[in-house]
Amino acid sequence: MDIILLIQVVVMGIVEGITEFLPISSTGYLILSADVMNFWTKDKVDLFVVVVQLGAILAVIYDYWGRLWGALMGLITGQSDTMTNPRQLGLSLIVATIPVMIVGFTFADEIKAYLFNPITVAIMLIIGGLLIFYVENRPQTIIASEAEDVRVATALKIGLLQCLALIPGTSRSGATIIGALWLGVSRKASAEFSFFLGIPVIVGAGLLDLLKHHEVLTSQEDWLVLGVGTIVSFIVALLCIRWLVAWVSRRDFKIFAWLRIITGIVVLVAAWVFGYQFAG
Repeated sequence: MDIILLIQVVVMGIVEGITEFLPISSTGYLILSADVMNFWTKDKVDLFVVVVQLGAILAVIYDYWGRLWGALMGLITGQSDTMTNPRQLGLSLIVATIPVMIVGFTFADEIKAYLFNPITVAIMLIIGGLLIFYVENRPQTIIASEAEDVRVATALKIGLLQCLALIPGTSRSGATIIGALWLGVSRKASAEFSFFLGIPVIVGAGLLDLLKHHEVLTSQEDWLVLGVGTIVSFIVALLCIRWLVAWVSRRDFKIFAWLRIITGIVVLVAAWVFGYQFAG
């Protein structure tokens, strides 16, 4: 693999691993990073952006295996322990996943064709940042202290909000974490429920996109690039997950709102004032 391409793919993996669980849009930052570095061709980048997220979500499965296994066993046996309600978590995750699966499978190709570009990303980064300020400044009544406490009705609303994340720049984590906070889920539970909710969504989207568009990977080097990016994102995400949970337990998300807004403005200024021509 060419050394420049190797550096680029490592950078892309780091970007994914850091941003996947933050309310700043991993897809948006991947698209912007690829465009700035002139990384790969657009069709390969579009596939990479979706598939590389598998690495980050595998980190969630690894780090939370015990609770996820408990949720699965709760669904199978119909039983829960006396301290938590893993069966409730399993049911809520299934319900919350249904809306985005329907919308994503129906409109995935159209979304990639028309919305996977830096201008869309910039606009949605700014809008999302403003929404974070709005939710953080509202008084909150807690209705769920742990991810296992999220009821089915609340999960459905979070799932509907997650559909907005199909627009690049919105942020799946942002839509689900901030949406959960808005609905009365505690900070820690909002973050962890968002992590868990990403498993079926990201795994399903990644594998489906790879199945549908694998023909754009025309050489062994292409597959190697995808593999390296996924491994790097797994390692970096594993280092970031616990930090984020600790962060949200003590602080708000306003710093990420500022980051979103500033990034969005910079991209729009580059496009408008300097006449920057984005790739693709």
